[in-house]
Amino acid sequence: MIQAVMVMSTQGKPRLLKFYSYQPPEKHQDLVRGVFQLLSARPDNVSNFVKVDAIFGPGTKLVYKHLATLYFVFVFDSSENELAVLDLVQVFVETLDRCFKNVCELDIVFNFNKAGETVKHNQPHTEVNFRAFQPLSRDQSFYGQKI
Repeated sequence: MIQAVMVMSTQGKPRLLKFYSYQPPEKHQDLVRGVFQLLSARPDNVSNFVKVDAIFGPGTKLVYKHLATLYFVFVFDSSENELAVLDLVQVFVETLDRCFKNVCELDIVFNFNKAGETVKHNQPHTEVNFRAFQPLSRDQSFYGQKI
């Protein structure tokens, strides 16, 4: 099961957090700090899969992608396939790219609600919700339909 989805800047500032297993709000900052310290110390030429037993508990792993100034992180337990979660991270990034036309950190900061809609609430797995995004102007088409 996916336990958390995090998008954070390369300075360690959380831009999007969603926990699927209960974590007390007081602990969120510690979890983000622990993940950031782990990821920022890793060289670029190592695997994107990391065991995070010390941070999230036994049997927990994370997969991440470092793109531009953002880390896209999915935390999951041993019941998930690592490669499938890595593919899910890619789909998540591609979805944000489609919605924001080359997503960057500022898109997530200033459009937090839109970015957050890609991670559905109360679901054990992340689902992409394309319909939640509105076009920038009335002249643009959305899924081939004129609005």
